[in-house]
Amino acid sequence: MTVVSPEDWYDPDVTTFGDRLAGAREQSGMTQAELAKRLGVRKKTMEEWENDHSEPRANRLSMMAGLLNVSISWLLIGQGDGPGDPEDLTLSRESADLLTEVREISAQMRRASERLIRVEKALRAKMREPEIV
Repeated sequence: MTVVSPEDWYDPDVTTFGDRLAGAREQSGMTQAELAKRLGVRKKTMEEWENDHSEPRANRLSMMAGLLNVSISWLLIGQGDGPGDPEDLTLSRESADLLTEVREISAQMRRASERLIRVEKALRAKMREPEIV
């Protein structure tokens, strides 16, 4: 992770993906372990992302942006809606918890939908195979 002053950690010319991910996660009040659990990845994976040793796939990136309430483009290049933007609404803790739960349910539904597609493809392939008597 690149070391920068608190004033310019949002600067797209200075920060890396890992810097922005760590900053947004911290601003959301989550630990690495909490965000990793919500994303369905290991804490080690989260550490590698924050240290710029690897990058998430698109589906995880999308989930991550939703959980952190930032845009995907902000995470990737530092442009777009980032944490603490003035237009952000101030939510009560209860509302923020409910919003987090809605996002988690949405992510679970997306994963279940992807799983359903895979299972359906496998079933169709099996149904096309000739029956052995």
